[in-house]
Amino acid sequence: MWIGIDDTDSPGGMCTTYIGAVLARRLAEEGLRIVGARLVRLNPNVIHKTRGNAAIAIEADGDPETGFTLATVCVEELAEFDDPKTNPGVVVASVRPPPDFYYAALRDYCTVDEAVTVLEAAGALYRGYKNRRGLIGATAAISSDLLDLTYELLAYRKRPAWGTHRQVDAASLFRAEEETYPHTWDTVDRENAVVVGVPHTPDPVLFGIRGESPAWVREARSYVRSEEPACEQVYTTNQGTDAHLIPGSIATLREGRSYLVRGTVAEIAVTGPGGHVSFLLTDCGAEVRCMAYEPTKGFRDAVRALVPGDVVAAAGSYKGGSLNLEKLGVARLADAIRIRPPVCPACGKRMTSAGTGKGYKCRVCSERSREPEVERIERHLESRWYEVPPTARRHLARPLVRGVPVWEENVLQSGWECDPPSGTSIK
Repeated sequence: MWIGIDDTDSPGGMCTTYIGAVLARRLAEEGLRIVGARLVRLNPNVIHKTRGNAAIAIEADGDPETGFTLATVCVEELAEFDDPKTNPGVVVASVRPPPDFYYAALRDYCTVDEAVTVLEAAGALYRGYKNRRGLIGATAAISSDLLDLTYELLAYRKRPAWGTHRQVDAASLFRAEEETYPHTWDTVDRENAVVVGVPHTPDPVLFGIRGESPAWVREARSYVRSEEPACEQVYTTNQGTDAHLIPGSIATLREGRSYLVRGTVAEIAVTGPGGHVSFLLTDCGAEVRCMAYEPTKGFRDAVRALVPGDVVAAAGSYKGGSLNLEKLGVARLADAIRIRPPVCPACGKRMTSAGTGKGYKCRVCSERSREPEVERIERHLESRWYEVPPTARRHLARPLVRGVPVWEENVLQSGWECDPPSGTSIK
């Protein structure tokens, strides 16, 4: 059977993955065999999410009624029911529903009624609490199709420590990254000297380590020194896969979806209030403003180095009329030139404009010239991919250390003929 749970946490505490870890242990105590556990991230732009929009799914062998009872007891015992925005959902299915609903919840928006239709068709047991919104994520989790996957080891705190300062040795986390990178990633941000894998919210998570296999995340974990955890769980996950990105065109962007588009830089990037950097990207007569916000730190230097005529691929969420960058691929660099008045050949002084269409004139000796000085500027940008640092990376965004998928490289190198081909899919 597949057990799905979602929407049990709030900004004030709890974590759906913790409930999943507790449930896995209670299922095992009742004699049910745990086959696997999934942490499934869904559309990061959904306004109803509490933090990372994660749901969990547990695959187990045993009686579905027993599994459903244990799951609902866990949720009723641990979920943040007092928060008005917390609306848990629990589902149990003997047969996994088709993956269509998962992809819709990952890249688009779904309703409770749509989730119930899927559950009824699968003959699933389900219970939604309050407005039942958690049924959406729970259904998406059990129908998830992880063609590309990673792993995360999550350590959880003992209940008396919840809400207090976490005791995790930062140096040991940097050591763990040093010893296991590139097989694990985003435990720390070495460039900015910041710990990433330890949350600051008042939930049960002590720390998390992401990597390419259960063996590697456990290897990294062996270096970590911390307060004694209550328990630990390794989840299979769609984190770090770019599964949320839709190959698209600038003309067809829709609010609240995440895209990879290709276009031509139309203007020099501008740094605005707060250090946020933006530039205009165009394609086939359509345009979109791309944003690199201050938390992306050094990534903004690559954005500032763009010049009109550069051809790039931009990945990110389309919100409020702008594409909020997660990644940038440079396909082709334009020639960058600086045009200035020429130096007077007679006296060595730089000339000034003599007026529109009249060329240049030396103020010292009155020598004239029709041609400006054209200087080719050396570009410090390369034709490659650039990414935001670990401190600013979204859960679903694929770090470059994992390589670039073929479909993304195809968008970068060739793009579409103004519109993506019909039926384009990255499933």
